[in-house]
Amino acid sequence: MDYGLKNRLSRIIKPNDNRTVMLAIDHGYFMGPTSGLEDVKNSITPLLPYADSLMLTRGILRNQIDAGIDIPIVLRVSGGTSILKDDLSDEDITVSMEEAVRLNVSAVALSIFIGSKNEKQGIINLARLIDEGNKFGIPVLAVTAVGREMARDARYLSLAVRIAAETGASIVKTYYCEDFEKVINTCPVPVVVAGGKKTAERDALELAYNAVRSGAAGVDMGRNIFQSEKPVNMIKAVRAVVHEGLTAEEAYNTICNK
Repeated sequence: MDYGLKNRLSRIIKPNDNRTVMLAIDHGYFMGPTSGLEDVKNSITPLLPYADSLMLTRGILRNQIDAGIDIPIVLRVSGGTSILKDDLSDEDITVSMEEAVRLNVSAVALSIFIGSKNEKQGIINLARLIDEGNKFGIPVLAVTAVGREMARDARYLSLAVRIAAETGASIVKTYYCEDFEKVINTCPVPVVVAGGKKTAERDALELAYNAVRSGAAGVDMGRNIFQSEKPVNMIKAVRAVVHEGLTAEEAYNTICNK
């Protein structure tokens, strides 16, 4: 791994504890104006001081994020479907690596749908993106997207994250599940856990706590932060769980529920 790639990874996953709190706001690339992201700039700017990196699309990066804010960017570079389509797995690469370089990103992100009819297309897209990223020293985060018919269990998720790692991804984003240690122990690269759909704050903090306790490098959380009644308190609480070792109950009572 060359210096540039290592350096960019170290901006996302902090070297002092090998943990990260990623803030995901890329939902609009297939969901449109998601609740809580109608006015991205006003909703997200107050959260940025507490996030280790920001995952988003180039359109939002260019138009809604102040270029003077020093936050590592993980750029969503796959797309091609919307929530109006039954099969969300029919994605392709939508942003060139040259564009990612121009935008000064720390990593690029792409979804793969293991077990879907477009499985091969997704894996080949991931491989091509990694080849391009290696030319510029830009790491690739593979998102193991889960279709409606796919079980979110340790057997399936271990398969998905291992394929992503074997293909060459530098980081893998996946879902938490029972026996999550099995997923972590069979993946040779850092794993971050998706926040998923909006749940109660205490439940989302419990997810973060269980994820890092099981060996995850951290979380990539979106709706459970920006759709919270107190988004700033919530991201502070998530940060305390991931980086400071607070339990979900401690973080909820002392930070989130203030």
